[in-house]
Amino acid sequence: MTEALRRWRIIPVIIIEDAKNAVPLAGALLSGGLPIAEITLRTKGALDALRRIKDAQPEMFAGAGTVLNVAQAKQAKDAGAEFVISPGFNRAVVDYCLENDVPVYPGVATASEIEAVLEVGLNLMKLWPIETLGGVPYLQLLGGPFVGVEFNPSGGVTATNFTTYLNQKNVVAVGGNWMAPPDWISAGQFDRIREIVRQTVTRVAGVAQTKDSFLTARSAP
Repeated sequence: MTEALRRWRIIPVIIIEDAKNAVPLAGALLSGGLPIAEITLRTKGALDALRRIKDAQPEMFAGAGTVLNVAQAKQAKDAGAEFVISPGFNRAVVDYCLENDVPVYPGVATASEIEAVLEVGLNLMKLWPIETLGGVPYLQLLGGPFVGVEFNPSGGVTATNFTTYLNQKNVVAVGGNWMAPPDWISAGQFDRIREIVRQTVTRVAGVAQTKDSFLTARSAP
């Protein structure tokens, strides 16, 4: 799963009320060029939506977000989740996921929490809520003492600022719901979602090309 994050670099954060919208939403993400979705467990229909996506579109890297306890982690796994993301660091959730070979990305906000996650052997974690924490300058500060630690920042990441985050050397992927806001999903605006996803994927490719050009220039004699 981590390799998928390195390739696609975007995690659409999905809040879905009605599970009947799950499959057309997955279709919009896939046709837009982004086969990843974090279905947050904030609604009653979330687990059913996750299950429907995995049944209809098994090629989707679909996982569960806002996983707060082991019971939810088990339910997510049973629904087909290929990864688990939490807003904070719950050791019991992380242990369950590691024991059951489910990729897990716990949330952190402080140096102490980062150290606690490192203790269990994980070095890629969610950094949330990044804009409240200080945004890009905070990421850059963390890069000093935490060499080799990588983050998936979310919480305030938007269509306007996401490329700035992707340009940071300690960022693997960013999470956000600007591509598929809850009201667009509820209204069935899947063509609109598809187009925004397509635009986002194109911009991500531009970030990658810029980084490659910069690295080539630095290594030139």
